[in-house]
Amino acid sequence: MLYPFSAIVGQEDMKRSLILNAIEPAIGGVLIKGEKGTAKSTAVRALAAILPPLEIDGSASMQVVELPINATEDRVVGTIDLEYALTEGKKKFEPGILAKANNNILYVDEINLLDDHVVDVLLDAAAMGINTVEREGISYSHPAKFILVGTMNPEEGDIRPQLLDRFGLSVDVKGEREPESRMEVVKRRLAFESDKAAFEAVYKDSERELAESVVKARALLPQVNVTDAVLRKIAALSIRLNVDGHRPDITMLHTAKALAAYNERTEIINDDLKEAAQLVLPHRMRRRPFEEQGFDWNSVAHILEADE
Repeated sequence: MLYPFSAIVGQEDMKRSLILNAIEPAIGGVLIKGEKGTAKSTAVRALAAILPPLEIDGSASMQVVELPINATEDRVVGTIDLEYALTEGKKKFEPGILAKANNNILYVDEINLLDDHVVDVLLDAAAMGINTVEREGISYSHPAKFILVGTMNPEEGDIRPQLLDRFGLSVDVKGEREPESRMEVVKRRLAFESDKAAFEAVYKDSERELAESVVKARALLPQVNVTDAVLRKIAALSIRLNVDGHRPDITMLHTAKALAAYNERTEIINDDLKEAAQLVLPHRMRRRPFEEQGFDWNSVAHILEADE
């Protein structure tokens, strides 16, 4: 039994980023960085309970599929049964984790410790949306469109820049600093460990409401209006904050649309753009050596207001 998503204390940026990806998969996933014991893995695994039905048939919900950091390449991409192919003259493919992750969320804990060859496979699949397996002249391909979610503790090492760029959003998490919040974390955890069924029942309604809000937001998403004024503000943010390429602009737009839909609006407002910028841009901003990692996000509001 999983700890309920709505029972997690604080960590609003982390929870919001996961919900936004459930609303709009085109955002491109999220990297969650932070110290150990901050509910990173708990939140991702709990997300399964509030994920919407699959659009392909509506009969099943999206799932969270985990990729262990010690997984072999064959386990990730799948294998072709060469003996069967030679004896029967037909291809027989044994699906891997990428096949299971299609149309779902692919979760990698401690993603910064993932082997380089598996990282390369993820990069290829994320870029193409297709996984291709080739063995002894036999080739097999299948769709591999997934939302990539990774968690990591920066103290244990960095993540490859090529993989970092594949995440639509990035958030930093820290332990709660207010005594009351820390006390509440402990109380809820003890209650969960004492009687999981009773604890789940307490949050049953809030879990259902959250799941319903995600479904409603997905339905409203196509109606969110994208004006030239919104696009101009996004462009101004990317230029002023000195980010590379056009992917950040596209991701900011997807994120702002999801925020508007989540708040039951069809118009994108400056608050949506500011929050989208805070989730999309930090891991893409250029930094000089020894430059401070902090950034005054109030300046984003000034940029948006100046572009009115």
